[in-house]
Amino acid sequence: MKAFLKKEWMEWVRTGRFGLLLLIFALFGIMNPALAKLTPWMMEAFSESLADAGIVTAEVTVDAVTSWTQFYKNIPMGVIVFALLGSGCFTQEYQKGTLIPVVTKGLSRKKIAGAKSLMLLLAWTLAYWLCFGITYGYNEYFWGNGAGKHLFFAGFSCWFFGVWIAALLAFFSAVTANSPQALLGTGGIAAVCYLLGMVPKADRYLPIKLMEGMPLLQGIREPGDYAACMAAAAAVILLSAGLTAVCFEKRVL
Repeated sequence: MKAFLKKEWMEWVRTGRFGLLLLIFALFGIMNPALAKLTPWMMEAFSESLADAGIVTAEVTVDAVTSWTQFYKNIPMGVIVFALLGSGCFTQEYQKGTLIPVVTKGLSRKKIAGAKSLMLLLAWTLAYWLCFGITYGYNEYFWGNGAGKHLFFAGFSCWFFGVWIAALLAFFSAVTANSPQALLGTGGIAAVCYLLGMVPKADRYLPIKLMEGMPLLQGIREPGDYAACMAAAAAVILLSAGLTAVCFEKRVL
């Protein structure tokens, strides 16, 4: 498993997927405080044009919460990028037939599935916390992060949503024939959760709620409000990991 995990790491690096993922998340991390910092200047620059159109602009005050608002607006796009880059973790191997030699030589399929799942988790973790760390550092420098409540729990819950996505990606990539099908399966589950969130009292159990970090920062919600959806996400992660191993064990390569 250690050898195969090293192989996965080298493949992510050599194909440029890992570098691209880090670059995009780093850009998001820089954009969040940059947009917040530039907002008053942009409003002042366009105030005359807006006044001619009959729109009166008031003085805009920004702080770290403004930057964190941008963070939670941008992170869904980061999740989409991660899903696009990670959706072929199994399917590309199926299409190339590169798993047949290592399996016939005795490498456990469960270890292959474990290595690929761990690589997805590692890629998401490094990219996400890079983005979070850059945003946190700039916010601390410009304004200080004291205005936001439950800052790190909100960041953790959002990261945990990405772990849920990674588990679903690994499962659907293991059981489908190509990357679009894996993306369709993962996106379909996320879309169903989003639609179910419109049902009263159902959203507290849905993993999609983990992306809602701003209510925590604003003090509207408490960490305990996320216990049910976090438990549901953990159950799906464990179930997906088990199904990934079982389905890959039985799949004809």
